[in-house]
Amino acid sequence: QVQLQESGGGSVQSGGSLRLSCVISGYTRSRYCMGWFRQGPGKEREGVAIIDSDGTTRYADSVRGRFTISQDNAKNTLYLQMNALKPEDTAIYICAADEPGDCYTGSMGWGQGTQVTVSS
Repeated sequence: QVQLQESGGGSVQSGGSLRLSCVISGYTRSRYCMGWFRQGPGKEREGVAIIDSDGTTRYADSVRGRFTISQDNAKNTLYLQMNALKPEDTAIYICAADEPGDCYTGSMGWGQGTQVTVSS
């Protein structure tokens, strides 16, 4: 298991932007599939975006074109740039690590989450 710590959440108005960060530590292997998930009030957790070990990215339909996932391996940090935020993006955002090619399960670890609140 790796340790993951998110930051960067906050409160913004509709149309605003935030950048989330997730610092990764406790590596047990050199490559992972990293992802961002979210859980809104009264909703199930959903996958927002992933970046696999080969650089492949995938996005949920609801965020494609507005959110960008990236990582800085030198800083051991995963990012989620969120633009054009909507009230329905309000959720706790959580980063997770998986084995390469086995994304969306969080099998290698989960962060604690950071709250994002978007007001209309």
